[in-house]
Amino acid sequence: MISRIKTPFKYALILAMSGILFFLARVPRESFGLTFLLFSMAFAGMAGLFFLAGEKLSFRNVLFAGLLLRLAVFPFAPQWSDDFVRFLWDGEMLKIGQNPYSQTPQEWQKENFDPENAYLNQLFDNLNSPDYYSVYPPLNQAIFWLGAKASMGFVWNGNYTLRLILLLGEIGVFVLLWKLLMAFQLPTKRIFWYWLNPLVIMEITGNLHMEGLVLLFLLASIWAIQKVKLGLSGGFWGVAIGIKLLPLMLGPSFLVYEKSRKSAWFWVGTGLTTLISFTPLFIDSSWVNFLQSLQLYQGKFEFNASIYYLLREVGYWIEGYNTIAFLTKILSLFTVILIWYFSLKRQPKSLLELVDLMVLIYLVYLILQPVVHPWYILPALGLSVLRGKLTFLLWSSGAIFSYQAYGNPDFQEQSIFLILEYGLVVLGIYLDYFSKKMKPHRHIEVT
Repeated sequence: MISRIKTPFKYALILAMSGILFFLARVPRESFGLTFLLFSMAFAGMAGLFFLAGEKLSFRNVLFAGLLLRLAVFPFAPQWSDDFVRFLWDGEMLKIGQNPYSQTPQEWQKENFDPENAYLNQLFDNLNSPDYYSVYPPLNQAIFWLGAKASMGFVWNGNYTLRLILLLGEIGVFVLLWKLLMAFQLPTKRIFWYWLNPLVIMEITGNLHMEGLVLLFLLASIWAIQKVKLGLSGGFWGVAIGIKLLPLMLGPSFLVYEKSRKSAWFWVGTGLTTLISFTPLFIDSSWVNFLQSLQLYQGKFEFNASIYYLLREVGYWIEGYNTIAFLTKILSLFTVILIWYFSLKRQPKSLLELVDLMVLIYLVYLILQPVVHPWYILPALGLSVLRGKLTFLLWSSGAIFSYQAYGNPDFQEQSIFLILEYGLVVLGIYLDYFSKKMKPHRHIEVT
């Protein structure tokens, strides 16, 4: 009788979430109150579906539920981020035979301005960083080129093409998560934490961020190890690095994990794919401009940080000015030290312990960063599904507070919202790593 009641209620929740996301995708990020209300309702819907779900789930039904939620945001232009404009700009540069690393958009537009080219002028007018060289690696640029080829002078066409690519990647993520959860005999309903998560849906399908593809290839790397295909695993990790660079920080985890450390094929696969991925940067010394933009980004911008903000206040108190240039270097060094420390201390013996270490590495990195956009946490959220960790799930609920800053003209962050967001993160860290009530996760090594 109870199951008969639950089933229609679950369908009603899915439809309600679809409607909520349909409206949320149309709300500009400046309207934080409405954004927060709709997002919270969608997140509550995800939590409700998780607790209503039984132990045995239908692969097809869960897949279709997540696709329905993504299709609800598919028709609309990104509202929470304007990064997609740079994606399409870089793609246009490639399409017309220009190197997106050789000139800033400002420099190119000054030399090549054409009042008749309404599409390029529209893109340029909406760029958020026209004075910076592109910071997106070559594999990203290949995706942007596909978006530009399909645009035919219309932003909508480019957006839809990028969105379709990301949606296909998300389906791949779902399939790999499901297969790995089954292989390790873990509750398949954990997949809800990622697949039905409104932050994931809004940031990847909605706002066209590439973190979903990063997660896809990290999961593929884990799956390949589980299938004892070490060369393929290294290749997938190399592709993940080629998309976003950041997965390179997982190197120590693979070095301390015996199977990958002792496999020459793993490192050959990694080396070949990484080399191929970054070869375009050595054309016309593109790597110089690429690294310059990365360094400027690392030492100039700050947003939604935690420990960095606390240390910045100490810097103001001691020096009387923003010590960002010094702090970013110190925190970067400390991040590297902690990543190696935890890798050497944990020495993962099983594949799930390796995943656990990867999640911890992401956590260390993000906690110490001066810039933490909400979509940065998504690869770690997906990986944490395999370990049942709560930190990134709670963070995905609190990350919405960072959008408060866009609700005022000068993008001023308010401390109360930072406290609320990182309070949830601290709670997750306590539950995952310090609570005495938390029992070690059962794991099964599948070879």
